[in-house]
Amino acid sequence: MNETHRPSVQDWDVEAIRKDFPILSSTVNGKPLVYLDNGATTQKPLRVIERVRKFDAEEYGTVRRGAYKLCERSTHLYEEARKKVAQFLGAGSPSEIIFTSGTTQAINLVAYSFGKRFVKPGDEIIISNIEHHANTVPWQILCEERGAILKVIPVNDAGELILEEYDKLLSDKTRMVAVNHVSNALGTVNPVKEITRRAHAAGAKVLVDGAQSTPHMKLDVQDIGCDFYTFSGHKMYAPSGIGGVYGRMELLEEMPPYVTGGDMILQVTLEKSTFAKPPARFEAGTPPITQVIGLGEAIDYLNEIGMDRISRYEHQLLEYGTQLLENIDGLRIIGNAKDKAAILSFYLENAHPHDVVTCLDQEGVSVRGGHHCAQPTMIRFGVPATARASMSFYNTFDDLDVLAESIRKTIKLFS
Repeated sequence: MNETHRPSVQDWDVEAIRKDFPILSSTVNGKPLVYLDNGATTQKPLRVIERVRKFDAEEYGTVRRGAYKLCERSTHLYEEARKKVAQFLGAGSPSEIIFTSGTTQAINLVAYSFGKRFVKPGDEIIISNIEHHANTVPWQILCEERGAILKVIPVNDAGELILEEYDKLLSDKTRMVAVNHVSNALGTVNPVKEITRRAHAAGAKVLVDGAQSTPHMKLDVQDIGCDFYTFSGHKMYAPSGIGGVYGRMELLEEMPPYVTGGDMILQVTLEKSTFAKPPARFEAGTPPITQVIGLGEAIDYLNEIGMDRISRYEHQLLEYGTQLLENIDGLRIIGNAKDKAAILSFYLENAHPHDVVTCLDQEGVSVRGGHHCAQPTMIRFGVPATARASMSFYNTFDDLDVLAESIRKTIKLFS
């Protein structure tokens, strides 16, 4: 057995950070909670919880629909949050940020709207073998409806995209390349800047699914060069029900509405309707106002901690956790990319991932078990499912010790 070393951590007071999250001091089955399902959703800091409560209790009003003070105040807060998102992602303008219910709706919006405007029979869409279903199914449906062809970038045994094969897929028929920035099932960090460069050279557009990257690394969509970048608020310490997409304005202006109704129109007569400019064109109906305010507060919180510091600490957690799990006989880590986010997806020889999750829960450890809405990834690696520990900057090295010890108990139980 190899000796496991804890990284030397400086300038990081994890215990102080943990006090920001009330739920982390709770217990599960009589054991201290070890929350390692951050890839599914993150816990909320008290300041986000309190900001949402204050808005609903003291400031709530609808947006963009009235001249009275409550409405004006809500509209101001709502648009300020849009500015925060734009700055967080490195967008050129707040108008390039469209709020949706989350990444899934954001990708559907682009697939439907971009596809309706730009994709014709015989055109090609490229995804990868390690996408979330949310970045697979909308493109499949688009191809079926438009008579286009879906192509898939393969991955090597480490879970890295094979860029030489990607080059072979690109052609003058490629209209869109849609890949994740970080694989939710493996943790692979894809070289999205290089993927975008090659796609643009072929004349294609690029959508990056940022659901698993936005909470964990500093981003600059203009540096990446992508045309669309999607995100989910509940994975970045904000309330659920909010997310969105960055889109380059010259493309958004060409795209038709995704959903129609109130507040997205320029003029309506009984004969014809014309539509507002982006982002309003894509935000029909009353938006999730409270959730947007909470998202803005979560972004303030992340900025104050510092995304570079968060990324550095989470990488140390990943290195330590990888050492621990590699020392467990009968455990196979699925996904060993050189560039990897703090996700440990693993498979035990003698226990199904669902049983693993149940056993770990008895020890107070919360991890995800299943195909992670990435069944093609599971098929590629020859497993029906995995258990997945996904880390956050509020996790500790002790959390990973508890995880490893709980896995050993599970293996002993099933042996």
